[in-house]
Amino acid sequence: MSTYSAPLKDMRFVIKELIGIDDIAALPGCGEASADVVDAVLDEAAKFAQEVLDPLNVIGDKQGARLVDGKVVAPDGFAGAYKQFAEAGWNGLAGRPEYGGQGLPQIVAMPLQEIWSSANMAFCLCPMLTSGVFEALHVHGSPDLQKTYLPALTSGTWTGTMNLTEPQAGSDLSAVRTRAEPEGDHYRIHGTKIFITWGEHDMVENIIHLVLARTPGAPEGVKGISLFVVPKFLVKTDGSLGERNDIKCVSIEHKLGIHASPTCVLAYGDDKGAVGHLVGEKNRGLEYMFTMMNNARLGVGMEGVALSERAYQHALDYAKTRVQGRAIGQRSGDRVTIIHHPDVRRMLMSMRAQIEAMRALAYTAAAALDKAKHHPDDTERKNNQALVDFLTPIVKGWCTEQAVDVASTGVQIHGGMGYVEETGAAQYLRDARITTIYEGTTGIQANDLVGRKVAFEKGATAKAVIAAMRALDGELAPDAELAPIRASLAAGVNALEEATDWLVATYPADANAAAASAVPYLKLCGIVAGGWQMARAALIAQKQLAAQQGDTEFYSAKLVTAHFYAEHILPQAAALGHTVVKGAGSVLALEAAQF
Repeated sequence: MSTYSAPLKDMRFVIKELIGIDDIAALPGCGEASADVVDAVLDEAAKFAQEVLDPLNVIGDKQGARLVDGKVVAPDGFAGAYKQFAEAGWNGLAGRPEYGGQGLPQIVAMPLQEIWSSANMAFCLCPMLTSGVFEALHVHGSPDLQKTYLPALTSGTWTGTMNLTEPQAGSDLSAVRTRAEPEGDHYRIHGTKIFITWGEHDMVENIIHLVLARTPGAPEGVKGISLFVVPKFLVKTDGSLGERNDIKCVSIEHKLGIHASPTCVLAYGDDKGAVGHLVGEKNRGLEYMFTMMNNARLGVGMEGVALSERAYQHALDYAKTRVQGRAIGQRSGDRVTIIHHPDVRRMLMSMRAQIEAMRALAYTAAAALDKAKHHPDDTERKNNQALVDFLTPIVKGWCTEQAVDVASTGVQIHGGMGYVEETGAAQYLRDARITTIYEGTTGIQANDLVGRKVAFEKGATAKAVIAAMRALDGELAPDAELAPIRASLAAGVNALEEATDWLVATYPADANAAAASAVPYLKLCGIVAGGWQMARAALIAQKQLAAQQGDTEFYSAKLVTAHFYAEHILPQAAALGHTVVKGAGSVLALEAAQF
């Protein structure tokens, strides 16, 4: 069983050279994010992940969370690891200083999410959701709610969850039936919520739930949903904990993967009703919850990168140690490790290239988020927010879809042993499978991208991104060695532009046709945007090699990986572009009865 080692060289390359940490550190409120600080934080995070979290990953997968007398018991070692995690200040690294956080920007926090999720995704889900609860309450909660909950959420003394769906609702939140009856200065919540990640556990003293519910007389559909903060234990005015709230975990799901993370069914109000406090205004709950959901969507996209990296490391270790067959063309002599076989190398390169592209794109979204929040120029803030909004469904949807593919390739490299649980390769595939579903399926992400992010603004942000991609052509042109990358990127950008124009023209008259092409369009965006980042990386690597500066072995490998991406991954863009523009009719041609 391989041991996880954070890919610090590539992380630092993306943060420092591709993104430019100095530019982020120059923003108001981001001054602490110097290159030296980033190095120190990454080093310590890598050490904690390798020494504390990674050894618990297999234990958690085998033991799973257990429901005992209405209480969820985390796998062995998890409670102690979480205590170490919180006491070390990791939970509040990006938290607001006024609540005890360290205030570091997202371009630092996002790589840490990758490290935690690679080492132990099931564990990482808990602090990831807690940060989302913090963000929702910080943006929409009253001063009293913020004072009551934000310090403990920042420190990690308490954890948080979001409670959206119900047995009859699924992804259709307009069907939510949970009731919120007013009673004095609070509400009594009655209903059942499902799929609540870390909704009950024994790692902390209190759990803070954000719950969607309807008040009496609320409008039908999503316009009648309000948001409430409902703690597991009531909080007294002095901050101490009072009686147990009327919330029960009635079951936990038996899942394909992430066994250590309890996915709970929570019953609210079986007795007198769970005490909850309204967040913001009535009937704006879904709007408020999207603050948390968008935060979580980037986090889940990062999980896709993380699991891909872990599956790659595991497969690479196996390929370097598994002896099988002789080198091609050799009929005698020593047998070789399978990394010497061309098809195994092709698979490893496919994993590696996609991971590096995904990482670069996800970190780019994190940097844009920092600029959207902190840039002193209003226009720059708005442009970067538009970029974040555009990239969020792509990072979430594309990175997670590729994670399933990458993890599956990891199993393939192991051959028959990959299908045997003892080798560990299967866990990454099982764990990755949920990421395409979490926080909205790939189809939901794609429809959000096509409808709200492209058609609604007539492709303005998409075309701005395409223009930035095209601007790179002039930088690539002088270098003959980069010509294949340049040509492949240009073809991909052409396909993306044609597909974008088709969607902008088609959506107003035929939204069904646009929706039928939405997932191929999202994948097209991801592949081309990933190719854009890999081309930028190739330029940097080529310049460093020409100047004979830095780690030449790293830059040489980066250049080779960029060429592989251009030759093996980017050409898929043309096929996806064709599918978007020409393929909607056959999707919709059959009547339901004909299936």
